[in-house]
Amino acid sequence: MNVKAISANVGKALLVSALFMLLSCGVSIFYGLDSSFAPLLLSFIITFSVGIFPLIFVRDTPALRMHEAFVTIVLSWLLSFLLGMLPYVLWGGEFSVINAWFESVSGYTTTGATILKNVEALPKGLLFWRSSTQYIGGFGVVVFLMMILPTASPLRMKLANLEISSLSRDGYSNRSAIAAKIMLSVYLGLSLLCFLSFLLAGMPIFDAINHTLTVLPNGGFSVKNASIGYYDSTWINLIVMFFTTLCAIHFGQLYTSFATRSFKPLNNPVVKYFLGCIVVASVVTAFSLKFSQGYESWGRAFMDASFAVVNYITTAGFGGKADTGTWPMLAGTMLMFVAFQCGCSGSTSGGLKADRILLSFRAVARQIRHSANPSEVSHITLGKHTIKDDIALGAIAYTALYALILVVSYVLLLMLNVDREIALSGTISSLSNVGPGLGAIGSAGNYGALPGIVKFIFSINMMLGRLEIYPVLVVVSLLFRKQR
Repeated sequence: MNVKAISANVGKALLVSALFMLLSCGVSIFYGLDSSFAPLLLSFIITFSVGIFPLIFVRDTPALRMHEAFVTIVLSWLLSFLLGMLPYVLWGGEFSVINAWFESVSGYTTTGATILKNVEALPKGLLFWRSSTQYIGGFGVVVFLMMILPTASPLRMKLANLEISSLSRDGYSNRSAIAAKIMLSVYLGLSLLCFLSFLLAGMPIFDAINHTLTVLPNGGFSVKNASIGYYDSTWINLIVMFFTTLCAIHFGQLYTSFATRSFKPLNNPVVKYFLGCIVVASVVTAFSLKFSQGYESWGRAFMDASFAVVNYITTAGFGGKADTGTWPMLAGTMLMFVAFQCGCSGSTSGGLKADRILLSFRAVARQIRHSANPSEVSHITLGKHTIKDDIALGAIAYTALYALILVVSYVLLLMLNVDREIALSGTISSLSNVGPGLGAIGSAGNYGALPGIVKFIFSINMMLGRLEIYPVLVVVSLLFRKQR
């Protein structure tokens, strides 16, 4: 195990967090040196020291082997979680150690679940840091890491493969150096457009900056207790829905569509399936609300339904005017289905991914055809592409593993006497990095009242969901192998 190379690469990733801590200190100074300045400054010093220390002793970073790459990835996230909770712990308030850990993990994994009952009580510097963790996490600590690794390092491709599914690489080179630059250009470009759109819609500049930092990563943290519902603006709702939907589509396809000035790159089965799910789920949810919740107009019912569906399926998790925790069973079921699936690979969305769901459906259909006619030679296709059996098997295996973790987590929560609705919706929401669930943890609720052990289980789910499970399992297997 090349400890020096691993620590150097992890250190580079931590410097990204240190940079945003320093920016947060600047925000604190701008707003009159608020109470978050000292916690943020001390956190910056600690994080910068931890990040820069290995770089002092490791001048040349050699290429990493596969298992070392996985260790680098997992350590980058874990240390980001731990150092990212420092500003919360040092500031105090509602942030006990477990609450600070939960908020930090929720931020970096772009889950958006919060323990805070009064978000608006936080000083401006800490609010900016809280939003920054989602901006960092949305693009991925590992993708930031990919940008600063030596060009010759094969670790670039290993890191790229964790963030970008091979099912959705149409339209641009899958060389990870190019992929990282493409994703960065799209991320920054959309950030600017989103910020300007919020300003034009009348959102205050501080709110616009923070919501841009959390909309682009499909995160969901807000600077208001009522989230997006605070503004009571149809235009702001539509801006959030538009950008969260865009960011749930593969960034390579967005880049190619912009570069070629054509929607043709978006004309593929995965995107069509994803957008179709939004439309169908929104219509079904609107019908449920109209007839069960006493909505006076179809327009209001469809707006509330579509806003919620988009925020659950993209894993953004922002709250609107309506509280999803009080919705009828059919509407809640639709939200949990789209939360289980989520957006496309190569996006800032979490969850199982629409690619795997669609591919699993195609594989089942092919198996049915083969069972009916064994002599027929058939293949799994997505658009013009024929999918190899090993790729299809990998998608199905991941789906099964995902479902297994969901069941195990749900059973553990039931053993801890957690309410069934909170246990199920919270497990799906945390594993898919959505944020809100149903009932008391709906879009108008929070996770603050839950026991510490429950918050810890949810935080582990968030990490597994964001890292797509396998890197964590590989590192765990390496630890057991070393013990043996």
